[in-house]
Amino acid sequence: MDREHQIKLFACRASKDFAEKVVKCLNLELGQSETVTFSDGEFQPAYLESVRGATVFIIQSTFPPVENLMELLLMCDAARRASAYKVVAVMPYFGWARQDRKDRPRVSIGAKLVANLLHAAGCDRVMTCDLHADQIQGFFDFPVDHLYASSIFVPYIKSLNIENLAIAAPDMGGAKRALAYAKHLECPVIICHKSRERANVVGSITAIGDVDGKNVIIVDDMIDTAGTLTKAANVLKEMGAKSVRACATHPVFSGNAYKKIADSALEEVIVSDTIPLSKKPEDDKSKITVCSMTGIFASTDFRSGASAALHFDNFNPHNRKVAAVKISCAPCICTTSEIRWPGF
Repeated sequence: MDREHQIKLFACRASKDFAEKVVKCLNLELGQSETVTFSDGEFQPAYLESVRGATVFIIQSTFPPVENLMELLLMCDAARRASAYKVVAVMPYFGWARQDRKDRPRVSIGAKLVANLLHAAGCDRVMTCDLHADQIQGFFDFPVDHLYASSIFVPYIKSLNIENLAIAAPDMGGAKRALAYAKHLECPVIICHKSRERANVVGSITAIGDVDGKNVIIVDDMIDTAGTLTKAANVLKEMGAKSVRACATHPVFSGNAYKKIADSALEEVIVSDTIPLSKKPEDDKSKITVCSMTGIFASTDFRSGASAALHFDNFNPHNRKVAAVKISCAPCICTTSEIRWPGF
C-alpha cells in the first residue's frame, strides 16, 4: 500500500524563530531535533524522529559564526544517512557569497567552496534569497530556488506614499538592483560611486543624479558594517536630499553598525528577517523596520508549487515598526531574474 509522501521541516539553532514562522504559515509543525555540544566545543545534531523516505527541509541562515554553516552541513549529512528521500537546504541568508571570484592572486572562492560542501553533505536543492551575485547559482551542481525580497519591499515602500521619490545604489555594483526598484516604483535613479581604502573601510563617496529635494531610498542586498550606507546617506543629505532611507535584505550588522545607523542621517532602515537582529539592549534599533520573508519562503516550494501574493489591505503604514504582512496563495509570474507579483 502506497504511503503519502511526507514533507518534514527542521530548524538549526540560528534560524529557529524564522523556521517557526514558516511552519506557522504552512499550518505544519516543526520537526524534532537536538544538537549536543561537547566540552571541547564540537557539536553533533540529531533527528529525534524518522525521516526515512521523506523530503527534508533544513532551515538555517549561514551568517557568522562559522558554526552556523557547519551545523547545516551536519544536519544535511544526518538526513542523508537516515535515508531521507530528498534534502533541501533553506538558506535565507547565504553566507560567504561575497567571495564569489578571484579578485587578486592566491585567494579562495568561498561561495563555490560552500556550494561544494553542501553537495558533499548530501544536499539535493537550495532555497535562498537575494544572493550577492546572481551568477553564484552557477556554482551549484543541483537546482537553486533564488527568491527576491523586492516582493515584500516594493509594496511596503508604496504604502509609505513618498513624494519626489528617488532610488539610489550605494555603489556601481548595485546599479542593476536600483534600476529594477526604480522601474517598479516609477522614479529616477541615483548612483553612488565609492572608493575603498581596504576591506570594510570606505574612502570617499560621490553621487551621480538629481538629489536636491528628493526623498531617497538606498537599496542594497545587505548591510554589514553600515560604513558605505551611512556615509552615502550623509553625502546625499549634504547634496540636498529631503530625506534618506535605506532598504536591504540581509541585516548582517557587524561591528558597531547599530551605532553608525543611529548616528547617521538615515530616517529609516528597512530590512528582512533573514538574519535575526541583535538582542542586546544597548544596540539602538529605533530606526530599523523589519519585513518578514517567511511567507515568501513558505509559499514557494514546500507545498505543491503555490506561490504567495502579498495583500496590504490591512497594512497600517503608520505602524511601520511592525510591518505586518498577510499571506495567501495565488499564482505569480516567475522570470529568470526575479519573482514578480501580479500588479507589479
